Amino acid sequence: MLPGRSEAFIALVAGISLVAVMLGVAALVIVMSVMNGFRGELIDKIVGLNGHAIIQAYGGRLDNWQDVLEEARNTPGVVRATPLIEQPLLATYNGRAEAVLVRGNTPEDIARLQPNIVAGSLAGLQPDQNNVAIGSRLAMNLGLTVGDVITVINPQGRSTPFGTVPRQVGYTVAAIFEVGVYDYDQAFVIMPIPNAQTLLLTGDTIGMIEITTTDPETVGETVAPLIPKLSGQAVIADWKTINASLFEALQVERVAMFFVLSIIVLVAVFNILSSLIMLVRSKTRDIAIMRTMGATRRSLLKIFVTTGFLIGAIGTVAGLILGFVVLYFRQSIVRAIEIASGQNLWDPQVRFLTELPARTDPGEVLAITVMSLVFSFLATLYPAFKAASTDPVQVLRYE
Repeated sequence: MLPGRSEAFIALVAGISLVAVMLGVAALVIVMSVMNGFRGELIDKIVGLNGHAIIQAYGGRLDNWQDVLEEARNTPGVVRATPLIEQPLLATYNGRAEAVLVRGNTPEDIARLQPNIVAGSLAGLQPDQNNVAIGSRLAMNLGLTVGDVITVINPQGRSTPFGTVPRQVGYTVAAIFEVGVYDYDQAFVIMPIPNAQTLLLTGDTIGMIEITTTDPETVGETVAPLIPKLSGQAVIADWKTINASLFEALQVERVAMFFVLSIIVLVAVFNILSSLIMLVRSKTRDIAIMRTMGATRRSLLKIFVTTGFLIGAIGTVAGLILGFVVLYFRQSIVRAIEIASGQNLWDPQVRFLTELPARTDPGEVLAITVMSLVFSFLATLYPAFKAASTDPVQVLRYE
């Protein structure tokens, strides 16, 4: 029961419906994958540097940190616990100054940076050497390269008869790393813990303990037994709490985008509905003749449901293919648009990440597919029932 030459307009509307379904499904797949990728990349990079939870000492100094560290390591669900020093300071080089975040790490944590090294080597980061690793953006901002000496300034310093003199220590840049999170790459100065303790004049104390658990999504339940044991000494903050505003905003945006883009599919489905209604009206005489030749209401119902559902199904499959193709070439597309428009569409200072990420969730793809097919099926019911209820006597009487 397809439109003939006289119903070319109906065929055009049906074609538009198919394209609309395709674009709606593709948009949903692309946007949801990018949103998932953005969240996943942020979690990986943030957790990769900060762990799943942080034990933060009151006053910035944890005196009995060895006992606390052992307690954390013995907690069920904790796979790693390491001491950490982190302090915002000032760094200068060749007349330029930048706010930096000095991190004192264990040799194991420093070694984990190896995949992110873009210049130099981590081999020189030893407690007996004044070497550091810095982020790529910080190196760019200060004009530093491997082998240059960066001066880190601790405003606390030492007390003298003339007042407090800020402590200035020069460190040789042994390595430059890039983790892909702009805020980290422009601020971090990483050195061994003993060197950080010497710079900050903290003795054998540390400021925090980094914890990694078996599952980042259940980190709150994992570290809960530690909270009463640390009462009055320190506070525990997990990655969800530390970055709560960011990830809540991402979740709200994700839900809003899914709802808005679902409207595109709904509009396409209404096009299917309108094209089928027009097809039924133009084929009224043919339907009546089929009824007189023995066609049942059920068979007519199947014809129009199949016709409309086929439009939705083809559009859905085409949309999935289009969506996956765009995702595969997403970075090339972004660069092409940037070249054509002359605009930087993916500024890492604004979007945290250096590249457009994407992670496709099979569950979400299935949900999008089912939603599109269900909408398409529902759109066929009214015109199909209208066709099935055609009275051949009434139609042919006036022919």
